[in-house]
Amino acid sequence: MLDIFTYSFMQRAFIVGNVIAVICPLIGVFLVLKRLSLIGNTLSHVALTGVAIGMIFGIYPIYTALAVSVLAAVGIEKLRKNYKDYAELSLSIILATGLGLATILISLSNNNSGIFSYLFGSISMVTRQDVLTVIPLAVVIIGVILYFYYGFFFLAFNESDAKLAGIPVKILNLLFMILVSITVSLSMRIIGGLLVSSLITLPVAGSLQMAKSFKQTIIYSIIFSVLAVNTGLFISFYYDLASGGTIIVASVIYLIAAIIYKKINSFLYKRSELKVAVKD
Repeated sequence: MLDIFTYSFMQRAFIVGNVIAVICPLIGVFLVLKRLSLIGNTLSHVALTGVAIGMIFGIYPIYTALAVSVLAAVGIEKLRKNYKDYAELSLSIILATGLGLATILISLSNNNSGIFSYLFGSISMVTRQDVLTVIPLAVVIIGVILYFYYGFFFLAFNESDAKLAGIPVKILNLLFMILVSITVSLSMRIIGGLLVSSLITLPVAGSLQMAKSFKQTIIYSIIFSVLAVNTGLFISFYYDLASGGTIIVASVIYLIAAIIYKKINSFLYKRSELKVAVKD
């Protein structure tokens, strides 16, 4: 079974995949608690515009996806301020613009197979350049989150209280949006632009079923994500399936397992309490 690691493209896929498996839920925990999980979906679609631009002009697509998604993240943050009472409108505006441009640019591109790999993910297309791009940027993302951990923690629960505590809300919100856009762009090669938002949210959904604190939520979500990515990569290799879809289905299975575990645990706890009450 370990013959999978004799292939250089699979070695690269596992390196990139496991790095992505750490940063996606790490970002996702804060997004879910801020009730902005749809931002991942919006930016992943916008990043396709960047991929198409890169394909047309012969530029490394991840670089152009990064540039376009960062601009979109800044746009979302600006529009959120203009539509304070209707913040979700900013997502709809950016999503519609990005999808419209992506559709036009993809129709102009002659490299449909390349575009397809960024839409749904492809383990065979992971290059050495992908590895050298993903790892340093992932280190930056983790470093920034650790450095501003308590600031992001405050923002995730209550921006008003964060302001009163003297936290630079505007700067940290913008910085966090940029981190989300970078995460989305880096994940496209393995997961695919249409599915990356699922890896940001599904492991978090599973961890919320089991965790009893914020830090536990982060730890469990990363564990679920790493399990899903590695399970998905193994299955997609041996059964010749799309890596992105396989990883997401594995994430859903782990989420269902977490829900069942919680229900069983809750049932056993209530049963033990009932036995104690009867004895008393």
